[in-house]
Amino acid sequence: MIQSLPQASAHTRRLSAYIAQALDQPLPEDVAAKARQHILDTLAAMISGTQLHPGHLAIAYAAGLGGAPHCSIVGTAIRTSAVNAALANGMLAHADETDDSHAPSRTHPGCAVIPAALAAAERVGASGERFMRAVVLGYDVAARLNYALDPEGFAAASRSTHSFGGTFGAGAAAGALLGLTEKQIPFLLSYCAQQASGLGANVRDSDHIEKAFDFGGMPARNGMTAATMVAAGFTGVDDVFSGERNFFEAYAANANPDALIEGLGTTFEIMGTNIKKWSVGSPAQSALDAMTYLMETEHLVPNDIETIAVHLPTRSARTVDSAPMPDVNVQHLLAMLLIDRKLTFKSIHDHARIHDHARMADDAILALRRRITIVASEELMYARPRRQAIVEVTTSKGGTFIRRTHAVRGTADNPMSLGEIEAKARDLMSDVIGGDGTDALIGLLRDLPALPDMRKLRNCWQPEAPREAAS
Repeated sequence: MIQSLPQASAHTRRLSAYIAQALDQPLPEDVAAKARQHILDTLAAMISGTQLHPGHLAIAYAAGLGGAPHCSIVGTAIRTSAVNAALANGMLAHADETDDSHAPSRTHPGCAVIPAALAAAERVGASGERFMRAVVLGYDVAARLNYALDPEGFAAASRSTHSFGGTFGAGAAAGALLGLTEKQIPFLLSYCAQQASGLGANVRDSDHIEKAFDFGGMPARNGMTAATMVAAGFTGVDDVFSGERNFFEAYAANANPDALIEGLGTTFEIMGTNIKKWSVGSPAQSALDAMTYLMETEHLVPNDIETIAVHLPTRSARTVDSAPMPDVNVQHLLAMLLIDRKLTFKSIHDHARIHDHARMADDAILALRRRITIVASEELMYARPRRQAIVEVTTSKGGTFIRRTHAVRGTADNPMSLGEIEAKARDLMSDVIGGDGTDALIGLLRDLPALPDMRKLRNCWQPEAPREAAS
């Protein structure tokens, strides 16, 4: 028989102790403020996700599973089990391209960590302060797990970094809120490791349904499953990161296990996490940023445009070039921005006719799209900050205007203000939960540490009509 290790490795012991103690450690004020912003941004993504096809499917699926009504499906009046709620809310959070992203670790941490943390917080009636600390913990663990795997190499091997990091981040956040002890945390990590999965093929999902599951629903569900099983007394492998047949042997030939613990307690990964200005795919953000600048400074209008060349990193260019989804298709987004002079959640998603994408067939947009080309750039692949773009506009009068976006608005290198983040959240939420619900939710999150019980948020996100009927 293969024996247990006489002692867990140093990195597993340190990580386990940190997770078990994290909720008792106060956060620096700038970290707490950033956490509140990401919680608002992710909840807004969930609420807007209830209006999209992946969200409709997730809500119906989770509701059909039943389960003890402990936890909320955000943006609805439905309550279900913690595991089912984490699944549904994770899919809602990534039902489109609205949620946050952490470029160095190649994760979308919010759509996995926050749904699991929310379900665990509701299950135990945790305070806003403890919930916030759990979210920060989840971002830290998600990023560090991928650092240990080597995210670039992992992605190049067609693995889904978003699913792997998200599972461990969700598990850590939920496990901390459920009160797992330092002795139990290694079991939690092992159950996360056993469930970690995901292939890079998810980028080929033009309906964004499987992708919503892979990025958000699956890691949130799997992390919550690991946490609730260990909380129920399940035991397991003493150190899944070391010893014979361990996690890193299975997934990463050049793993760096020490990355699991480097900077714990001093470097908070949420500080390097991006919030999107627009509800579109990350590769499109820089192009929109550059075009917005040229529209404002050169007063460009559609009739001025002869051609537009958009230079993007090679990998990004392949993803967004004439993509079938409107919120990822760079030609469509730039054309619509030029015609409408702005982008909203409704226009990006063709809200009134979501299934046949009415704006995608608009003659004026199609005519302008034909003048826009995507240029794959190897140089931009390695440029830092990441996700840069160069937009080159040639006008009908023969003029040429060029704008390179280095640090996209909303990224850690060029962060949005709280007012901008709240304005984005209002655009996402107000049509679903009404102005009063939106105001109430934003108000509670501004003072999240003072919230005695996370379940008090439920009244804010009820759909507008049921809330009014109930009153």
